[in-house]
Amino acid sequence: MELMITVAIIAILARIAYPSYQQYILKSHRADAKTALLDLAVRQERFFTLQNNYAASPASLGYAAASFPFAIQSGTQSYYQLNVAVTGTAGASGAAAPGYSASAVPVSPQTADACGTYTINQLGVQSNANMAAGTTSAQCW
Repeated sequence: MELMITVAIIAILARIAYPSYQQYILKSHRADAKTALLDLAVRQERFFTLQNNYAASPASLGYAAASFPFAIQSGTQSYYQLNVAVTGTAGASGAAAPGYSASAVPVSPQTADACGTYTINQLGVQSNANMAAGTTSAQCW
């Protein structure tokens, strides 16, 4: 009887603790997305300084990947895919000013995270898309 009570108490504690642990793990992987996006922004600005345009390929920015999107690795697991959309052309008559929008899209198991997709653009504007209800970008960044 005492053993059953002990097992029941452990089961109750596990039921309470496990969801908190899962949220902690998801939150810890957000740092990978933010770090990758900020690193990409620095590389894009360095490229822009030299080329007067933003790079559309990761190889131009010094990444090993041949094209976007590519996986952001954390150890052996990938939790986000990094993607970039380049807009405008420098110096073209009537063309939009050069710019880019970079995003870190969650992949399984990170898709359960409330913050969804992280984005940043050439102006440094940070935001999120596909967030869970009640979640704000300020909470995620």
